Amino acid sequence: MSEAVTRIARILRADKDDIIKIDTHLSAVTGKEAVLERIVSENDTLITDRLEKLNLTRGASSGEVYNALTTKIESDDRQLRDALGYPKMGNPADCQKVFDTITSLVATNHGFFLKPEKAAEFLHREPPQQILDYLEYDSVDSMLAHEDLFEVYSSLRFLENSDWMNDVFFKQYETLTPDDFEERALRTIALDERWRNAAERFVKKKWHNISHLKELGIVFVTPVMLGISGEFLRMVSLILHYLYEVPFYARLFKQSAEDPQLFSEQVISLLRGDVIDRRMSQGDKTLWLVIQRYLAKDDEHDWRLVVPHINPEAFHWARAEESLAKIGDTLDGFGEDLRFWHNLDWVGDYFKNEAGNDILVSFDLVDTVMSLVKQKELIKYLYHHQEALWNKLFAEYMGREQLEQYFYQYLLQGYFEV
Repeated sequence: MSEAVTRIARILRADKDDIIKIDTHLSAVTGKEAVLERIVSENDTLITDRLEKLNLTRGASSGEVYNALTTKIESDDRQLRDALGYPKMGNPADCQKVFDTITSLVATNHGFFLKPEKAAEFLHREPPQQILDYLEYDSVDSMLAHEDLFEVYSSLRFLENSDWMNDVFFKQYETLTPDDFEERALRTIALDERWRNAAERFVKKKWHNISHLKELGIVFVTPVMLGISGEFLRMVSLILHYLYEVPFYARLFKQSAEDPQLFSEQVISLLRGDVIDRRMSQGDKTLWLVIQRYLAKDDEHDWRLVVPHINPEAFHWARAEESLAKIGDTLDGFGEDLRFWHNLDWVGDYFKNEAGNDILVSFDLVDTVMSLVKQKELIKYLYHHQEALWNKLFAEYMGREQLEQYFYQYLLQGYFEV
């Protein structure tokens, strides 16, 4: 058994036989040889390069590497804030300026979204009482006469009870038809300061103040900050991520519209983030799952995480991290600093800690910044890196364009064979 198989399987927590089968079969299908060895070699080269930039060697401890990466995050966070004029993220006007700067640099700004009149109809049919009480309106009519419909919809995420949302409000989505959707621009919203108190619990639970509504084509920011190192860089990264994710789902909505009979069912499945949860037998071909969310957030031991799969979330993050360097170039020329994180989403390896134990260290931007945000709780994040490595493994054989195409083709089915 090759060292490359052992190392990749160890990082992915995967069965070595699965990695061997992928290599054997996909090498035969594509004619590509020594793919696993190239992945391991590239991983080592990138780690050595970044450690040199951090003034470390390959013999550094896991703690030294982690501390250097988080220090780099803090430095880049300060530079990004400075380049954007040190915006006050509790101020909606400053938030909107950040939104506008970022969206002007990303081309994916439109999609197939729920019509505003249909969204308003849902509010009339099932009035959101918590929002009405919070804003002190006695009816949906009076509320929508004075409030922005999209801001009201955004507040559903943090004001209404989740049971009511799932069992009552979203139940209406079963009536959706393709005619209820339209092509229009994606919208970014900085919520007004009066939403601050209502949003605080949501932000503390999610550990970020950015969210989105796929069906309405909305990315929104709440005027609440946690005051934690690296928070601004993570916020900008999240905005970029959602600017890629929302149009991705809009394209899936439009694909679903080709079969009106299944449209509402498929839209609801996409919004729920359904993932296949049954083990399937496989023959000579390789079986891959398509996992559209980060299952490790709920259960790091979920069996689906250690079998062959691809993940569109990790793909959106890769694109976001590519765009981050472009933002640095455009703003004031510190793109080289932000380019440090380019192509590191799938990179990581084991380093010894002070006790001599092997510790897996992720070089991924999102894992690092999330670990920094949660460092007081001694939580280290690895799952963005591992999911990105599964994507890398597939793309090295089949190509990145094929990887993206398979997301669209097989996400609703939940699996495919090659």
